[in-house]
Amino acid sequence: MRKIQFFDTTLRDGEQTPGVNFNTKEKIQIAMQLEKWGIDVIEAGFPIASQGDFEAVKAIAESAKRMTVVGLARCQKKDIDRAYEALKNAVDPQIHTFLATSNVHMEYKLKMTKEEVIASIKEHVGYARTLFEKVQFSPEDASRTDRDFLLEAVQTAIDAGATIINVPDTVGYSNPTEYGGIFKYLIENIKSDQEITFSSHCHDDLGMATANALAAIENGANRVEGAVNGIGERAGNTALEEVALALHIRKDFYGCESNIVLNETKRTSDLVSRLSGIPVPRNKAIIGDNAYAHESGIHQDGVLKNPETYEIITPTLVGVSQNSLPLGKLSGRHAFVEKLKELGYQLSEEETKAAFIRFKDLADKKKQITDQDLIALLTDQSREESETCKLANVQVQYSSGGYQGAIVSIIDAEGTTKVASKIGSGSIQAIYNAIDELFQHDPQLAEYEIQAITGGEDAQAEVRVTLNDRETKQVFRGIGIDFDVLQASAKAYIQASNQMKEQE
Repeated sequence: MRKIQFFDTTLRDGEQTPGVNFNTKEKIQIAMQLEKWGIDVIEAGFPIASQGDFEAVKAIAESAKRMTVVGLARCQKKDIDRAYEALKNAVDPQIHTFLATSNVHMEYKLKMTKEEVIASIKEHVGYARTLFEKVQFSPEDASRTDRDFLLEAVQTAIDAGATIINVPDTVGYSNPTEYGGIFKYLIENIKSDQEITFSSHCHDDLGMATANALAAIENGANRVEGAVNGIGERAGNTALEEVALALHIRKDFYGCESNIVLNETKRTSDLVSRLSGIPVPRNKAIIGDNAYAHESGIHQDGVLKNPETYEIITPTLVGVSQNSLPLGKLSGRHAFVEKLKELGYQLSEEETKAAFIRFKDLADKKKQITDQDLIALLTDQSREESETCKLANVQVQYSSGGYQGAIVSIIDAEGTTKVASKIGSGSIQAIYNAIDELFQHDPQLAEYEIQAITGGEDAQAEVRVTLNDRETKQVFRGIGIDFDVLQASAKAYIQASNQMKEQE
């Protein structure tokens, strides 16, 4: 069977989702899980964008054992040099350079003529090839580019040394018939003495990202780019888990296979969801909570008689299974550490010690600690370690039928404790008013979501908030996890407030 490479851009295009901001530690954690999932190529970031992005790309390049690690670069020598510095220690480095080729981009964004664009592609792809064995070129906004000019741009890149051609549907404009046709046209008309890998990169503005990616594969693409859970700019990218399962379930049609380890899919999805702060919709294909639920009586009857009547994917195929060895308050450190290893975590001695203390504290309140509880605990710990200001205490004064009062204390970066008290129409509003007083800002609370991590009356609460800066319109997200709903709500708001403060 034809092998399809999976190129993950969760840490680059995915991080461009408004309000998503992974720190370096989180990026490495996601990268290691992606490698475990079977990703062939990871776009670790845009090294020239910031020092933080550079450090993250460098750290991932030095940590990945099997994956090709990619850095993004514009057609500028300073970008290419910065990418080389970040990737030079990678086991298998690759650069991804791009330049827009559609008329609207050339005229209004680049302010360059076609001749200037062609010259730039020739110069910078050629320069990139002197530093990298693997060079990928993307004609940005390819789906809205004149086909003859698109072919000229791609041929120029190949002649200059590009070995991989990505065809981006940058604004989600195309459809499967049209997008597949672009690949067919390019593959039939390019001239090259060496094998060229063609790759798809689709956005979901019209809801066709997965369908377009599969159409590209049908028409000769051997690589698909996308992000876990489909996160990314605007409506997001191709959801890689959807493509992976489509190729597996419909091998009879596509005749393709991949290196994706399917039973790591749910764990990968959950990790990205928690660290990005973007919940997975319940009806999301493959990994949504309702993906394997059946409410209709007719469906239930059929599934009980034979699951294949209404299930084309078994839950265990993607890693949705019951916890086989739950931990409790009598569990020792050894069992705890072994469970962390089973879940794919590699913590330092200091991190393990801190996590074990938190685990014991939770175990005193909860009878059984599930895998979901542990993942939430570790995610919460990772987030708190990176926060400038941390929650110290929350005290609420409740009165039925009247205003509620809240006293909130935080510890800032200097170790100073600050306290504020406020009232509100409800307990959450009072807590958030107090936190606004402590941070000296007045954001708009755009979203507030609460859900139980597991079932049962002793479930931990997971609260997600989205704050909008009233002046800059920037979006900031926070997640709070705690046995107590009010405590979790305060943690989430402080996390988002910390991000907002860093941008001031």
